[in-house]
Amino acid sequence: MSSIASIRRRPAGRPGPALAGAVLAVGVLLGAMPAGRARAAVPTQPLDDIGAAAIAALGAGDAQSAEAVLDPALRLARCSQPLQAVASGAKTAQVRCDDTPGWRLYVPVRVHREADVVVLATPAASGVPIAANQLVVQRRDIGDAAGATFSDPAALVGRIPNQALAPGVVPTEADLAVGRPLRRGDPVVLVSRTGGVEVRMPGRALGPARAGGMVQVENASSRRVLRGRMAEEGVVELLP
Repeated sequence: MSSIASIRRRPAGRPGPALAGAVLAVGVLLGAMPAGRARAAVPTQPLDDIGAAAIAALGAGDAQSAEAVLDPALRLARCSQPLQAVASGAKTAQVRCDDTPGWRLYVPVRVHREADVVVLATPAASGVPIAANQLVVQRRDIGDAAGATFSDPAALVGRIPNQALAPGVVPTEADLAVGRPLRRGDPVVLVSRTGGVEVRMPGRALGPARAGGMVQVENASSRRVLRGRMAEEGVVELLP
C-alpha cells in the first residue's frame, strides 16, 4: 500500500519508473485481450466429426460400440473441406485436414463387439495340442481381439498354441501354430526351387521352428547344413 501511495504523491508530469512499469504492464494486458478474443472466435472442428472419421477409417462403424479417444480440451481449426482419415494401426486412425495450413491427428479408437466365442477353461501349454475338454463357449467382448476368434470348439481341437495360454483367454488365429512345431532332430522334407524346377529331399531339423519361422537343417544325403523357412508341418523351403 505504501508504494502505491508514493506513486500517487509523485508530481504531475513524466511518470516515475514504478508507475511507468505499471502502465506498461496494463498496456500489455490490454493488448493481449483482443488477441485472446480473436483466438476464441476462430471456428474449431467439432470433436464428434473427428471421432466419426477415425471410427469410419477403422471400419468400426458396424461395432456395437466404438469410441474415439479425444481430449475434450482439444481445439483444432475447422476444416473447410471434408476430413480425410486412414487406419494407421489396428486401433488407431490418422485424421487430417488438407487446408493450408492444415493439421493431422492420430486418434485411438476403442471398439466393443460382443459375441459367443470359444474360451480356454484350463491352461494350454505351448506346443501341446488343445483338447476338447479344455474349451467352453462364453459371451465376450472381442473388440480388442488381436486376430480371428472361434465360435465352434471343434475348430480349435488339435490346434497348437505358439505360447502358453492362461484359463479365460479367448484364443485367436494369432495364438496358434499351423501344424506341429519343429523340434531339433525332427525329420523334414527339404524343398528347393530353382528356375521353375522343384526338388524335394529328406533332411533333419537342427533347431526348433514354428510355421513361417527360419531354421537350420541338414541334408540327409550330403550332410550339408542349409537354412530355410518352415512352410508347413514337416516341410522346409530352402533359401536360394
